[in-house]
Amino acid sequence: MKVLHFYKTAFPDSYGGVEQVIDQIARGASTHGVNTDVLSLTAERVPRTIEINGYSAHRARLDIQIASTGFSVSAFLRFSQLARQADVVHYHFPWPFMDVVHFATMVKKPTVVTYHSDIIRQRELIKLYRPLMFKFLSGMSRIVATSPNYLATSDVLRKFKSKVSVIPIGLDKETYPIPAPERMAYWSSRFGSKFFLFVGVIRYYKGLHVLLEAMQEADYSTVIVGAGPIEAELKAKAEKLGLRNIHFLGYLPDEDKTALLALCYAVLFPSHLRSEAFGVSLLEGAMYGKPMISSEIGTGTTFINIADETGLVVPPSDPVALRQAMAHLWEHPLQAAEMGARAEARYWQYFTAERMVRSYVDLYKDLLNNARKKSVDDSIGCRR
Repeated sequence: MKVLHFYKTAFPDSYGGVEQVIDQIARGASTHGVNTDVLSLTAERVPRTIEINGYSAHRARLDIQIASTGFSVSAFLRFSQLARQADVVHYHFPWPFMDVVHFATMVKKPTVVTYHSDIIRQRELIKLYRPLMFKFLSGMSRIVATSPNYLATSDVLRKFKSKVSVIPIGLDKETYPIPAPERMAYWSSRFGSKFFLFVGVIRYYKGLHVLLEAMQEADYSTVIVGAGPIEAELKAKAEKLGLRNIHFLGYLPDEDKTALLALCYAVLFPSHLRSEAFGVSLLEGAMYGKPMISSEIGTGTTFINIADETGLVVPPSDPVALRQAMAHLWEHPLQAAEMGARAEARYWQYFTAERMVRSYVDLYKDLLNNARKKSVDDSIGCRR
């Protein structure tokens, strides 16, 4: 079986949450006899196709980007070529240009779309896009939601409930590097063994401005790993607030990231908008046995972090509640350790990459079998 994934960005050019999910599915599916192509856009001058983690990563040139949507003239031909070779086409939503390519190239293969998030920020543009969006989703063979929470709270997904499957995002801990002792010693010497950690791309919906406000009256350290569009703005805010116990480390190699995950006391995830549909880095915290603090925004974050079981859940955009939650964990280390242990147990039960990949491979097979059965039925009908 051959599957084509299509999304605006992918490994190794970009390392966000959706990109990580695509990589985990693609590399895991190869162990089940699935050959995978991933097509994305890039503005960099890089080889058009490379082999990575057991699958082929293809790039079309990014020509222009408007309202977070990348456009590419060459993507039409490249997608058409790859789609013709595929048995199943796997889209990743949202990306309006993807819908245009789908219809322009007249895909006739079984299709699945992983619905990663509602469109939240572009409220005016969504009015123009909505007819195309509904036509695109209506035409999909199957839609995948990443958590039951998101399916229950998304107005869009509820319209297509009959064709929605829930497959939680999963991670393979074995793909994470084991930090060398010297890296562990380095980070331990910098931050000790008791600090809060945030990992992620620094975007508008991550709620880091709320975290900075919460840190005004706190005397414990918080480490922020990641870079992004509002990084400079947040650093300026931290400086203005006079925060000396918050540390922006920027993008770090995976070995350093895993060292900090292993060393930290708890993981913070203050995302305050539904653009945060799941929270891959929150799941990384669970995978490393850390208690978590997240906000209740009606998405997969509260599917990962169960209130008062695996961590604490606070109202969004509430710095006082966030500060109180941090203080509670800080002052109750035994309870924090118990929450971390339950978080890791939940990871192994629900969120492994193998569980996710197996569900997707079963879905691919189901779609392919249905397509073949329909083809046979149509052939019989024609002969009659």
